[in-house]
Amino acid sequence: MNLRRGAVIVALVAAVLWAAWYFTTRETQAPPEDSQELRRGNGTEPDSIDPQLARMESAMTILRDCYEGLVSMAPDGGTIAGAAESWSTSENSRTYTFRLRNDARWSNGDPLVAEDFAFAFRRLVDPKTASQYALMLEPVVNATDIVAGRQPPEKLGVSAPDDATLIVQLAEPTSYFLAMLSHPSTFPVHRPTLAARPGDFARPGVAVTNGAFVPTDWQIGSHIIAVRNARYWNDAATRLLSVRYVHVADPQTELTRFRAGDLDATYTIPPGELSRLERELPGQLHVAPHVGVYYYGFALDLPPFHDAGALRRALAMAVDRDLLTTQVLGDGERPAYSWVPPGVAGYEPQAFAWAGLSREARIAEARRLYREAGYSQEKPLKVELRTSKSPLHDRIALAVTAMWKEMLGIEVSFRSEDFRVLKQAIDARETALFRGSWIGDYNDAYSFLQVLKGGFGINLPRYRNDSYDRALSAASLASGAERATLLAAAERQVLEDVPLIPLYFYVSKHLVAPRVGGWYDNVMNVTYSKDLSLN
Repeated sequence: MNLRRGAVIVALVAAVLWAAWYFTTRETQAPPEDSQELRRGNGTEPDSIDPQLARMESAMTILRDCYEGLVSMAPDGGTIAGAAESWSTSENSRTYTFRLRNDARWSNGDPLVAEDFAFAFRRLVDPKTASQYALMLEPVVNATDIVAGRQPPEKLGVSAPDDATLIVQLAEPTSYFLAMLSHPSTFPVHRPTLAARPGDFARPGVAVTNGAFVPTDWQIGSHIIAVRNARYWNDAATRLLSVRYVHVADPQTELTRFRAGDLDATYTIPPGELSRLERELPGQLHVAPHVGVYYYGFALDLPPFHDAGALRRALAMAVDRDLLTTQVLGDGERPAYSWVPPGVAGYEPQAFAWAGLSREARIAEARRLYREAGYSQEKPLKVELRTSKSPLHDRIALAVTAMWKEMLGIEVSFRSEDFRVLKQAIDARETALFRGSWIGDYNDAYSFLQVLKGGFGINLPRYRNDSYDRALSAASLASGAERATLLAAAERQVLEDVPLIPLYFYVSKHLVAPRVGGWYDNVMNVTYSKDLSLN
């Protein structure tokens, strides 16, 4: 399929859908201007809002608003106090002692106590929980053995000697540990509610939370509503009465709803619209660097990509990332020739060994590797690519599969489906080639490299390389320049093995209505609703 023709067809279909939506919704009345409910676009519907089980970005946004970890993120992406008012470390940097706030409460009025965090940490690593974020607590004493089933959860290096004190023992000094505690997987759970209703304790209307908001309603396919938590320790600083997280997978539909006054902030913007929106909605577009990567993953335990390094390298080399970012996307995204994005604190990303080759040399080498893997124009690779349902994902798939067809002769079909269905297919190993993305959980290179460590729950390609794992383990014992060197060696290894194909690095793109006050951008793309107001 001609790439330009395919892009035109996709654009025409998107325009027709936009017009249909607009003329059926333009009479919709927006809520009164004095309404104190923030209507926040939140992308694809979350998989869960259980702190230890959720894994989607849309879920993380809700969890950060409704719960609070020991620490939080500052507007600039740094680390600030959260439910813990202070902390100290031992001389050897292996023991952290957190002091909880005296006035911290759950939304039902119960005191928030240190054991609520200790319990949540043990729940996260417990194999019975089956959390894909279980190894987030890898630095904590015995966490790895507990996740592997070699020790019971009670052996985790965490204790609560009194209601206000939480002590965490680390196996080795870990520079990113404090920042990691702002991630929702480490948030506390209300133990009485979990005990009484283990199957739905986190469901809106049931959940008891310790953050600025409490989830009260979930309309599947539409939205989740969270209302202000009057018992939050810093409720005096909260200015919203509620937040409506509106789930719209299609960026074009989301834009239409924003224009109609149905949303106060969008999750993103449609591809190719940045310049026009800057002109038409001055001051409302927010664009900033974001530590996230869009990729295509290989199932390394399935044919045709199992034990097929040459084939995987050929596919990675045949993608023209500059064309993809400038002509297919065109909204500031950066081509990805590494796994770790630029802008991560204290780290210089590595790059594919072939990244500096000319386009002609790169394509020639890709074709050689393709032949080495046993394929040719007469005997092409035939494979299905599965993506989540979105015009953006379809547009990227059309472009990349056209490049593979033109450069190598590969015959790729693609299936676009609901994210939940795609996630289930990946987990069940029903697809060998799939769309994925990874957003840094904290501002450190390890947040990207850990996800490909052998046995990590969200290691979707099922990549395992002993030298890679050893480099990461050694990095956990090191600091400063030595640590950065070890992490760089690990990244070079993964780029050589190609368990996935990084395509581009994200930028955060939001439209924010003039009536919203307090909006800020950072590399983590985290803006707490509690910091916002409505004029």
